[in-house]
Amino acid sequence: MNRNMRSRGSKRHSCTAAVIGAMVCCIVAAQTHAMTFDFPGPSQPTADRREALTSHPLPVGPYRAGRIETLPTEGPMAQSAWRITAPRLTTLQLLAPLRDQLIEAGYRVLFECETAGCGGFDFRYGLDLLPEPDMHVDLGDFRYLAAERAGTDGEANGTDYLSLVVSQSADTGFVQITHIGSGAVLAPALTTPTKVPATATPDMPAPSDIPDIVAPAPPGPFGARLLSGGAVPLDDLVFPSGTAALADGDYASLAELAGWLKANPAATVTVVGHTDTSGGLAGNTALSRQRAGSVRDRLIRDFGVPAAQITAEGVGYLAPRASNLTEEGRRQNRRVEVMLTSTQTVP
Repeated sequence: MNRNMRSRGSKRHSCTAAVIGAMVCCIVAAQTHAMTFDFPGPSQPTADRREALTSHPLPVGPYRAGRIETLPTEGPMAQSAWRITAPRLTTLQLLAPLRDQLIEAGYRVLFECETAGCGGFDFRYGLDLLPEPDMHVDLGDFRYLAAERAGTDGEANGTDYLSLVVSQSADTGFVQITHIGSGAVLAPALTTPTKVPATATPDMPAPSDIPDIVAPAPPGPFGARLLSGGAVPLDDLVFPSGTAALADGDYASLAELAGWLKANPAATVTVVGHTDTSGGLAGNTALSRQRAGSVRDRLIRDFGVPAAQITAEGVGYLAPRASNLTEEGRRQNRRVEVMLTSTQTVP
């Protein structure tokens, strides 16, 4: 009797050990399945977003006939944005080594494009991007890549999907990595900078400390903020409710922008209008574009800025900087920003 009890206890112990061992193996497999990158220059993380389980339409074709071809994916998702010190590297030079690392890790490229081949402005604003200034995309110079990798045991562990968005400012490269699959959340970090330590500096919080609501850009010399790669909000502008016409008044932000553009005649910028989510997308996009156009007209007419230096676009509510669930958040989202579109270094 005692021998039988000991035998059954031994079997239960063996089964428990086997189950625990299998769980450990699965966890290790998932963690080792996560992708890490060696960036082509000193790098720092700027933002990080993770979801335990979500659906994500992965772009796998250019913007064409009013839409972007997407592949439905689901699973854990991790997004991270990185800033790379790369004053002389092109976007292709930034992307190529990352693509090589993906292929070496067993990924298959599904789609790859560059600016106009992607669909330009429409493709960029169809992407799910972390907000400015953490992830900056130059509308005239960006690249995109989507790839997939089968699970370690065929289909048993599912398929991992990964996309890269690469762009740059005058002296900085920007990379966003979106990873959907088993390794996206289990791994302690999606990527690690290999050229410099992944520690926070006084000017850059650790990813876990970055708030969900993006605050307006900090004050400082206007040109320096443009050259840093972020979109600079023109927060003193006033538009009467429901109209696109800029109200009369003296706007310090426009005077500063005009002065900088005149001092840098080779520079070009895009004025971008934004709205909150009240109303439909088509109407909001049209209103935001009209408001940006009103600002452009004022800079040309009243400040004498050459028309060739300024373009105007509107994205409606597609790039919020705060939650639309509160009146204060909606107020922050109704704004006009300016971003540098030159790809050459401005003195």
